[in-house]
Amino acid sequence: MLLTRSVLTATLFLVAAGSSIAAETSRPNIVVILADDFGVGDIQAHYPENKIPTPCLDRLVGQGMSFTDAHSSSAVCTPTRYGLLTGRYCWRTRLQEWVIAAYEPPLIGADRMTLPGFLKRHGYHTACIGKWHLGWEWPGPQPSRMVEKGNALWNAQWDFSKRIMAGPTERGFDYFFGVDLPNLPPFTFIENDRVATLPTARYEYHPDQGTVMPKSFAGAPMAPGWQFDEILPEITKRAVRYIHRQAERGDPFFLYFSMTSPHEPVVPSKDFAGKSGIAPIADFVIQTDWSAGRVIQAVDDAGIANNTIVIFTADNGHSHYTGWEKLIEAGHFPSGPYRGHKSDIWEGGHRVPFVVRWPGRVAPGSSSDRLLCLNDILATCADIVGGALPDDAAEDSFSFLPAVLGKSQRPFRPNVVSHSVNGEFAYREGPWKIVFKMPARNRQQSRGRPAVVELYNLTEDIAEKNDLSTERPEIVKRLTAKLAAVVDSGRSRPGHPQSNDTDVRFDVIQNERWAPALD
Repeated sequence: MLLTRSVLTATLFLVAAGSSIAAETSRPNIVVILADDFGVGDIQAHYPENKIPTPCLDRLVGQGMSFTDAHSSSAVCTPTRYGLLTGRYCWRTRLQEWVIAAYEPPLIGADRMTLPGFLKRHGYHTACIGKWHLGWEWPGPQPSRMVEKGNALWNAQWDFSKRIMAGPTERGFDYFFGVDLPNLPPFTFIENDRVATLPTARYEYHPDQGTVMPKSFAGAPMAPGWQFDEILPEITKRAVRYIHRQAERGDPFFLYFSMTSPHEPVVPSKDFAGKSGIAPIADFVIQTDWSAGRVIQAVDDAGIANNTIVIFTADNGHSHYTGWEKLIEAGHFPSGPYRGHKSDIWEGGHRVPFVVRWPGRVAPGSSSDRLLCLNDILATCADIVGGALPDDAAEDSFSFLPAVLGKSQRPFRPNVVSHSVNGEFAYREGPWKIVFKMPARNRQQSRGRPAVVELYNLTEDIAEKNDLSTERPEIVKRLTAKLAAVVDSGRSRPGHPQSNDTDVRFDVIQNERWAPALD
């Protein structure tokens, strides 16, 4: 498909701009801190009336630029992580709803370019510390496989003494330490491609250990002496150690610190339990702030702050089942003024905090209202190092580096597609947001049925209360066609059309979690 003259001109401008910016910026270290289920309203500096203190992140806000219209590509964990690391919308894969369940296979294909893989080719050491949740090839008498029923494989037999294939170190990372995720088995740390401690014990459910404990996995493999409240302190310690070690070596590094908090199980450590005076989930948000602060402080203490970009963001909105009501009663609104929460297609499900610090480059205490998606981190990093992105990779990633550096007032991303836990779609362009939502109360009742279309003007109605679809049919028609083009072309970044991994329908609720692969 030939590019139009305007698109070609814009593309050449961005390439030229990227080259000049790269010449100025060299190869800074890059630290991405991804909180888990941390709401857009959970940084107190952004919403001073909210009740949970976040002094470390408040300090970061004062040192960097806050994007006020930033979005995760999904309202849940796995799809957002896929988008961040590949620059591609996850709904282009076979996973059409929910997340990867226990012992399911890797979602990132072996031949797909990733953010760490790209940076590795440009001389970076790359590390993922924390939560993976993108699938592995687990060793056992049966293979890891895509199963329609969630977590149907958890009590199958697996051989934890052998290497775990197709994980982070085979998707671009030089080093990994962490967990698959904190609430799914096996309950043990994993280092690179092996479990750190064999899970020879069995998990016993004790409701007093925390909030939303993994009750349904009683009897699952667990490392002897495993304590859920030690996960966050341990990965924080490892991230701090990694930063100091790499600073001593002097080569550029990329750290993806994928936090396990404040996602369930809600298990604030002893030093944080009761600290908020509100609820355990508020205590866990305070501990999340502490953890992020420790990692940022490590950059400062290692003497590399001026040559290190720090990004803090979250994978989706705040969860609604870990103590939401107690937060609201206390006057703390995790989604700020926005409708909904984690899992939702509404703004509270996918609008997230996004703060960038780069001393001497990014204006301290600044903000931007330009539209941004976590998928954009990949193209931005490519812009930083001056590397060209392949045409068949990072299909939905746009560089926000000119905006961060104050080099351009132009919008860098023309639209964003959002996705809910139920596989619902939304398309955003300018003030307009069109939503394709389930026609019934749940997925099962909605399967195979046409989606219900609603339209909102976010400039006038940030709470998404007034559906304008019947009043503005011409906008519904235009945005539907725009979304169809983004879906059908296999990309939203300029370039040659690409293929989705399955037949993607946004106007009909999908029939399966794992959709059939295209021939």
